[in-house]
Amino acid sequence: MLRIDAHQHYWTLGRSDYAWMAAPHAAIRRDFMPVDLEPLLQRSDIAGTVLVQADATARETDFLLEVAAAAPSVLGVVGWVDFAAADAVVQVERRAAQAPIRGLRPMLEFIDDPDWILQPAFDPVFRAMIRCGLRFDALIHPPHLPAILKLAQRHPDLPIVIDHGAKPKIAAWRDQRGGAEVWGGGLRALAACQNVWCKLSGLLTEAGRDWQAADLLPYMIVLRDLFGPQRLIWGSDWPVMTLAGSYADWLDLTAQALHGLTPDEEAAVRGGNALRFYGLQG
Repeated sequence: MLRIDAHQHYWTLGRSDYAWMAAPHAAIRRDFMPVDLEPLLQRSDIAGTVLVQADATARETDFLLEVAAAAPSVLGVVGWVDFAAADAVVQVERRAAQAPIRGLRPMLEFIDDPDWILQPAFDPVFRAMIRCGLRFDALIHPPHLPAILKLAQRHPDLPIVIDHGAKPKIAAWRDQRGGAEVWGGGLRALAACQNVWCKLSGLLTEAGRDWQAADLLPYMIVLRDLFGPQRLIWGSDWPVMTLAGSYADWLDLTAQALHGLTPDEEAAVRGGNALRFYGLQG
């Protein structure tokens, strides 16, 4: 079983301001580099990772490419381009020519308008991504789900992956099931689109520090059942996930959520699907 962590970050604070790291994220406002993660990867028998951008700047993507060149554990990079720039198509083509780049992510969760990504002016950008073989990482919250459904239907040849299961508000919804039902319905519609995949990642942070397994497992199982073992991709969201728990915690929860799958199905979720979706060489 080749295991891949399909969603992790590295950063150094001197490179960008990472404004989103204000409270309640101040505990991770320090440098995180391969020397910090690689012991966890080795201990967990994880062969490689997908390194994902954490700031909406070109220099952030340049930095990730530098890290990837020096860290054999990084198998692919999800970078950033300015979709609204006049030369956005040129930016896409330039990034696609940089071999570790496998996808792009515009950080939609920080854009107030949930329909921002549907602007007709972005259609040439998506066509360029499709032409260049790039994937689209959707960093979203539940209100963005209808827009991503329209995007997936508008561009059926664009591979899309929903980061962190669209960030269900696990802590806030403990006593309010309505939000969870809307979230599940939105994902069910997306799962019907064969170009849409989903990452089993990031949920630990959404549950908060006082989580119990019973809080997380229902959401994890919804994702497992909706996207199935062929379109669900495991990732950690390290080091953001350390705000709520450990790498070992997330691995243990994953084992519980995947219980009952066949060995081949579990292998697909834990690594094979990341290889297929991002076109990685394991």
